[in-house]
Amino acid sequence: YFVKPQNIFIRNGVLTGTYPIKIALLGVIIGFVIITIAFKNFKGKFSKRDMFCNLQLNFKERKININAMIDTGNLLKEPITGKSVVVVEKEELYELLPKSILEESENIINGKSEIENIEYAEKLKLIPFTSLGKENGLLLGFKIDSIIVEYDDNLKQVNDVIVGIYDKVLSKSKTYTSLIGLDL
Repeated sequence: YFVKPQNIFIRNGVLTGTYPIKIALLGVIIGFVIITIAFKNFKGKFSKRDMFCNLQLNFKERKININAMIDTGNLLKEPITGKSVVVVEKEELYELLPKSILEESENIINGKSEIENIEYAEKLKLIPFTSLGKENGLLLGFKIDSIIVEYDDNLKQVNDVIVGIYDKVLSKSKTYTSLIGLDL
């Protein structure tokens, strides 16, 4: 009797009725409690720690491990193949890529330097990007064999990934040295 509607109508196949004000207020209070609990649970599960992952970059027989920040704004794709781009600080790549390419990256982008080794020249890509500080920028990319993404104790291997070589520092605190998009 307490929750029984006073008048029942059928409109467009939906049962509707008029309920006492006590029932409406009770519904609002219960709904508020459920929403509050749901937000607290969600907020507790998403922390700063969830924004980072570990990457292993593999090229030829060499491997490096770096920390990456998961960047929801990183939508970079190599324009011809559509492959995802992982942005990595240049300093991290000296154990993986030839020193000559890393030190000449700006000149390669501007067409002022040539790559003598054809094997490496085939792997170079120019990636256009737009950021807050730069409208029509170009980033030198390099196709590596694979990356292994470690996130939440799960490992995912992605083959034929493009690494964008970034000349500056991504994090002043050195918490991360790479940016990875959600798609990876």
